[in-house]
Amino acid sequence: MGPVVVWNCSQLVTLAGPRRARRGAEMRDLAVIPDGAMLVYDGHVECVGTQREIMEASGGCFEVVDAGGRIVMPGFVDAHTHPVFAGTRADEFQQRVEGATYAEIAARGGGIRATVRLTREASEDELLAASRRYRGWFLRGGTTTVEAKSGYGLSLDAELKMLRVIARLATEENVRYVPTFLGAHEVPDEYRGRMDEYVELLVNEMIPSVARERLAESFDAFIEPSVFPVEKVRPVLEAAQRAGLRLRLHADQFSADYGSLLAAELGADTADHLESTTPAGMAALDRAGVMPVLLPASVYALGSARYPAARKMIDMGLPVVLATDFNPGSSPTTSMPMAMSLAATQMKMTAAEAITAATINAAYSLRRGALIGSLEPGKWADFVIHDCDDYRELPYFFGRDPAIAAYVAGTCTYKFFQIS
Repeated sequence: MGPVVVWNCSQLVTLAGPRRARRGAEMRDLAVIPDGAMLVYDGHVECVGTQREIMEASGGCFEVVDAGGRIVMPGFVDAHTHPVFAGTRADEFQQRVEGATYAEIAARGGGIRATVRLTREASEDELLAASRRYRGWFLRGGTTTVEAKSGYGLSLDAELKMLRVIARLATEENVRYVPTFLGAHEVPDEYRGRMDEYVELLVNEMIPSVARERLAESFDAFIEPSVFPVEKVRPVLEAAQRAGLRLRLHADQFSADYGSLLAAELGADTADHLESTTPAGMAALDRAGVMPVLLPASVYALGSARYPAARKMIDMGLPVVLATDFNPGSSPTTSMPMAMSLAATQMKMTAAEAITAATINAAYSLRRGALIGSLEPGKWADFVIHDCDDYRELPYFFGRDPAIAAYVAGTCTYKFFQIS
């Protein structure tokens, strides 16, 4: 691939800065270059600067990507998604509108277990076709990397089927996929009342098989007293660590400090949700170096008013991450701009903080901060052209996905075509 100059940017939002996740006031520094440009070579960022500086550096022989006076920034890194599943749960959405709670629906066989039944019945090719459709949705929102969880199989064969779909998606290179084995998402129907036996299955068969086939980088569990209590899930998490899997945990969605303290104790990469976390849990995460991944779209979709205390976390110096939690039940959205808007209005994060949380911090939470998440020399040229004049418009104009083009390793994987 020859040199490419990305040109005519109203703002080139580079996120250049410390080679680590950003904390506190650092989250407001986006290293924006007004009227900027970028030189891309062999899929990587060669240099960034003013248009004049890039013209001089390019040597005069290059392909041009004209941003048309719009903003250019790194592709979003969505650090918590469930993008492989069959069917929808639109019927449950209607039930919640009519007054049923998430817990009530789950208790009568809905929720996660309903999607498990549909996903088990679907073939690998059927799941792949559905996931490709959702991949297009991610790109339209400006997302170029997703952490992709399994967790709707909950049997050895069905979980391996889901993880193989994620592996196939990753080979297609339209979006980067980072696989997580969510074996402890729920206790499946056939093990209801026999959680100990399902734990044994996870420890003795499922985790070793996933690790042996190298189908996941991390292990996840939904840690709640009513789902996987701490005393039951601890041996599962320790088995995952022994097998070489890192930990990314659903924590404190409904119960204060219940999962966050365990995440801190075991040195998880992330603790996700954290709607109920108190300052004690936040302090434990900070001491242990566990990154908080906040999911405001799931709070919104469930009709809750309890959002994570993002402002408190940032003020404490925690490197906050934003993600969509895309799934068919509690957060059926792939839109990072929508998550950012909720972060602004409901969690009082600034536009700059939300962008940092959805790009460079998210990349570091996936241990990919040296490769993606900012536009700096040597990194992959994963970037998006947004139909905005100023980065602050991303959360401001809510309910729209403003990406008009997305590039992964310098190759265009999505382009918006206006219908006249």
